[in-house]
Amino acid sequence: MRVCQIKLNAFSDVRSFVDAAFAFDDEVDIVTDTHKINAKSLLGMMTLDLSVPLTLRVYSDHPEKFYYQIKNYLVA
Repeated sequence: MRVCQIKLNAFSDVRSFVDAAFAFDDEVDIVTDTHKINAKSLLGMMTLDLSVPLTLRVYSDHPEKFYYQIKNYLVA
């Protein structure tokens, strides 16, 4: 499992992120203090507070291709 932070600022960012997650073969989750959301679920992602960075968990030994697709949302 790999963990990083992402920041999504608008609905178009959420939609693009979900599309990338959906195309990725392995499991991808967003974790908050109280919830664990499947990042491939647009409805689940829309329930999140987008005003703060989100914790992303990628369950893959080789997430590089996915990280490249979402590079604009990664928090340094």
